[in-house]
Amino acid sequence: MYTSLSTFEKGPTVRFLYTFLLLIAAPFLLFGLYRAKDGKPKVGKRWVEHFGYTPAIKGKNPIWIHAVSVGEVIAAKPVIQALQKRYPDEAILVTTTTATGAEIAAKIEGIEHRYMPIDFGFAVKGFLKRTHPNVMLIMETELWPNTLVTVKKAGIPVVVMNARLSESSKRGYQRVKPLFNILSVNIDHILCQFDDDARRFIELGVREEKVSVSGSVKFDLPDFDTHAPAVIDLKNQLTNRPVWIAASTHPGEDSILLDAHKSVLESLPNALMILVPRHPERFGDVANLVSSSGFTLARRSVGQSIIPETQVYLGDTMGEMMNLFEASDVTFMAGSLIGDKVGGHNLLEPASLSKPLVTGPSYYNFQVIAEQLIDVGACTVKESPVEIAAQIVSLLNNNEQREKAGKAALSVMEKNRGAVSKTLDTVSQWIER
Repeated sequence: MYTSLSTFEKGPTVRFLYTFLLLIAAPFLLFGLYRAKDGKPKVGKRWVEHFGYTPAIKGKNPIWIHAVSVGEVIAAKPVIQALQKRYPDEAILVTTTTATGAEIAAKIEGIEHRYMPIDFGFAVKGFLKRTHPNVMLIMETELWPNTLVTVKKAGIPVVVMNARLSESSKRGYQRVKPLFNILSVNIDHILCQFDDDARRFIELGVREEKVSVSGSVKFDLPDFDTHAPAVIDLKNQLTNRPVWIAASTHPGEDSILLDAHKSVLESLPNALMILVPRHPERFGDVANLVSSSGFTLARRSVGQSIIPETQVYLGDTMGEMMNLFEASDVTFMAGSLIGDKVGGHNLLEPASLSKPLVTGPSYYNFQVIAEQLIDVGACTVKESPVEIAAQIVSLLNNNEQREKAGKAALSVMEKNRGAVSKTLDTVSQWIER
């Protein structure tokens, strides 16, 4: 399908209305970004970067990768490393919107980080004037109308990588179709995770030749060092106890999972739960909830060791999730117990470590991945504290069952690898133009 001329005629009016609404909303959005909370990294004096006042970068005409926050930065890492290998002389600029994303990006060697300008034309123009990128690669589906229009007017190609579009997101875009048309005509190519994602973009009116399927780059995780000192130290503290992890929890889920752990302890009194809230600003509140619920708590952020009496270990640090997955026997992936608010989180990190998986019923953001894992017996869906506890206990008690599910999880990973290579083969035509 081709965008009609009327779309272009309506474009300036739609953008004006969008920009007016953004102007009203911006103070609230920025307040959320800058508000200080315990455990949350601070933007500090770098707040000016959000308005386009970006320090000049060392390299010329960098490959610009935008990854809004933590999850996107982690997903982008194998792509970044592959780009560095294929284009060793090219500068790579990574932008994030959030300070938590910036903290993770700062740990990637060989890149420069800047904050993404907010979606006002003047801010984006200021950013482009100081960075002069060769190409813009957007991770997943972080699409902003004024940014895309401004970048394209500057003659910079725009490619969306690892794109996903759920049925509910498609319906949302259909309700603001004129705005989506502005997005789509200013994108050179969309690399989708799966066929269903590509179909939905095409149904929204994106031309078929601008859409292709690469698979999910999240399957191409870099090899993890299971013998790293931090992992060995953690395992030494566990002293062969049965351990399960509740990863990336959101408000409303912690109490459900703590109730599940109470039931787990009735069957396995020496079991340990590793609890990892999704957002660092929640670390303090979750610690208080754990203590007030009657559990013996140890916090990783303050260096508290796991002792035999520890019942809950709070993973209240950033960038250590893989260490915590490796130290656990079973993974419960949160973001899946609170209706349609979140839609689950990435199951592939624990799968890459051969960990059996449990998730709640809401995993629509990882629908295809979750279904593949469920189909091979690597993942089960449970909702209530009683159901979750029963499954956790079953897996912790049965080495053979746990090993079988873990091997099945790894097999799904291995079967789907190769998205990074396909992504680079596609984006290279714009990088090398």
